[in-house]
Amino acid sequence: MAKPLELKVPAKLQPFVTKKKRYKVAYGGRGGAKSMTFAGMLAFKVQVEQALVGCLREFQNSLDDSVFALLKSEIKRLKIPGFKNYNNKIVYSDGGGFRFRGLARSIDAIKSMFGFKYFWLEEGQFISEESLKILTPTLREEDSELWISGNPMSAADPFSQRFINPYQRELDRDGYYEDDLHYIVKINYSDNPWFPKELEEERLHDFQMLPRALYDHIWEGAFNDSVENALIMAEWFDACIDAHVNLGFEPLGSIVAAHDPSDRGEDAKGFALRHGSVVLEAMEKDTGDINEGCDWATGLAIQNNADIFLWDCDGLGIGLNRQINRSFEGKKTIIAQYKGSEKVDNPDAPYEPADKVSIQNQKTNKEAIKNCRAQYYFELRNRIYRTYIAVTQHVYTDPDTMISFSSEITDLTKLRAELCRLPIKPNPNGIFELYTKEEMFKKFKIPSPNLADSVKMLFKKVHSPVFGTQQRPPSIRTVGEGVRQHGAQKIRRVA
Repeated sequence: MAKPLELKVPAKLQPFVTKKKRYKVAYGGRGGAKSMTFAGMLAFKVQVEQALVGCLREFQNSLDDSVFALLKSEIKRLKIPGFKNYNNKIVYSDGGGFRFRGLARSIDAIKSMFGFKYFWLEEGQFISEESLKILTPTLREEDSELWISGNPMSAADPFSQRFINPYQRELDRDGYYEDDLHYIVKINYSDNPWFPKELEEERLHDFQMLPRALYDHIWEGAFNDSVENALIMAEWFDACIDAHVNLGFEPLGSIVAAHDPSDRGEDAKGFALRHGSVVLEAMEKDTGDINEGCDWATGLAIQNNADIFLWDCDGLGIGLNRQINRSFEGKKTIIAQYKGSEKVDNPDAPYEPADKVSIQNQKTNKEAIKNCRAQYYFELRNRIYRTYIAVTQHVYTDPDTMISFSSEITDLTKLRAELCRLPIKPNPNGIFELYTKEEMFKKFKIPSPNLADSVKMLFKKVHSPVFGTQQRPPSIRTVGEGVRQHGAQKIRRVA
């Protein structure tokens, strides 16, 4: 047997060799040496254990799309004897070697890969939910492992939802997450002791020239939640996280809860809660039928002493009226239906984008906005943009017109993904319009934005028989009464 390879690896990747875990994931930006180090470490595994390694990608039209060339280069650079290259595989003389597959076109072929101890999924951010469901049971050998390298795209993608989002707090705090099944590490150029000078020059150029959200995605491994012609930019959202702490205003006024219902199936149920201009909670429930989801949402609203409760009545939600009325029977909570398909509220009021100083040929809401759904997403966009300007340019803005997202929101990362992936729909008449949920999925494969829809509803003006068309006057309760108490916290970027 050949002398075992002596391999130098970044400190954050050493546990990939020294620890036994079923899932080992390294994600991050450019220059973190993930792929190159994986190639060397797995060559080491083949040499020592005579292991079979399956090298996978979601999309692989030919061997040129695989890590075949990278493995050959690393084996040559490290001067490892005993490997022989063939047209479609790399074989080690004492046994074991590398095979290459694309998942999207031959996912069923993966089921028959018996005897493979290691699988390496490169560019894991592109794996589909279907491929992920089929791939993970394929690890049948004793002590078999799935290694994944990649730079995450959206927080809503299957890779992010399975391997990053559930462990986000630990990853942000410690740079890694570990349990009996997983070792997951975030690794960037700053963790690579051999980061080349040429890439450093490119990084510095990008730092100066690119939008911060795009730079963070390319070099820091942050989620890329933006889409072309996005309603809300990722950097705007990030500036709103704990903006009330950063800018020194308190949650005051009505406590408002909103619910986006759904029945059994892939579409989750959404719930959101705000106190004044501060969004305290956004979370989803992906189990149960529409009535169970309704009980869940009304229960949360009651628990948090909501002054107002809204729910989406377009579609299935119309049948919840009796159930919701019973839930709030005897309570002072104002309940209201929300229908995004209806015409705009306040149709004759001026249409006022927050990012325009002045508007020539002033239009009214009914002349400029498609429907109620577009109107309240537009209102949410305005609040987020005003807050972004207030935080980044230190411009005083009335807190009643801003928004702050508490960093304690349960599904904050997914909320960011949903809000920043809403594309504005081109309209030949210049009317502000958004794609419907069905259009977004068909055209962009973007699933229903349940959290975003719930948050958007929070800012709808509600008619009260006592107080007219304005929302209920500010409650005398403070944020610590009925809702989560918030202490001072630092602004953080959702990565």
